[in-house]
Amino acid sequence: MVKNGLVRVIRQMTYQPSGHRAAAVETMTLDRLRELNDGGTQRADFHVLAVVDAGHGTVTVDFRHHPLKERSAVWIPPGAVHQWDDIAGVAGHLVLFVPTAPVTHATRELVASPDLVAHWSVPDADWPFVEMARDHLLLEASAVPENAPTELPPILLSALIARLRPPQAQALSAHPVFQEFRSSVEAHFREHHAAGYYARTLGYAPRTLSRAVQQVTGRTAKAYIVDRIVLEAKRLLAHDRLTAARCAAMLGFPDASNFSVFFRKATGMRPGAWQAAAAVE
Repeated sequence: MVKNGLVRVIRQMTYQPSGHRAAAVETMTLDRLRELNDGGTQRADFHVLAVVDAGHGTVTVDFRHHPLKERSAVWIPPGAVHQWDDIAGVAGHLVLFVPTAPVTHATRELVASPDLVAHWSVPDADWPFVEMARDHLLLEASAVPENAPTELPPILLSALIARLRPPQAQALSAHPVFQEFRSSVEAHFREHHAAGYYARTLGYAPRTLSRAVQQVTGRTAKAYIVDRIVLEAKRLLAHDRLTAARCAAMLGFPDASNFSVFFRKATGMRPGAWQAAAAVE
């Protein structure tokens, strides 16, 4: 994050693999991240998957702080505003990849999910398999271009994701109604804010839809939609530095006043006050 007076500018990062090959998957150590990291806030157009071997630190993803610890994982999706706050004593690896990199149906569904859990612990029983999958990916990703089949890193990435068992994986496979709802919200939340719209569009009774969302997220369908709109509003306010009027126009509100009332009810702060606080943190 670059300071400009009191305002901090969030750096936009694009996927640019090192070397001359157009690799869909790239790896790096946390040591290398420390060399490149200036402590600023970033927003990338690619996925960042970190496997932490040892140490303790902190990462902030979409304005929430997550404590890092040994045998844990971090997943930062494209568009998420994030900051590596304290990684001086953390050891592990990062896997950077484009959204189309995974090759299996299950891992592609996971990658497409807007509800990716940012941080979770890997059970001890799973850790040896995670280590093996990660190390095999690292080995193939480090091979010289002429000896490196381009299809192997995406295959091994899919294996690593499967072995990491992200917390949302079971929910996605077990609740097809929620999966449909989630995809529809992601496509239409900027124009449609009412849970009834999604129930009608998907062909479910409102009670059926609400029950599915409650089982997976612990929230009502309406609360899920509100949270998604608020997250996008925060991203627009913090990253794009948009005014309340511009946010209102982009998020389907009739005017800035209506948007401000919605945002204050959801967060306890007016959009301008929240934006100012985010700029100087």
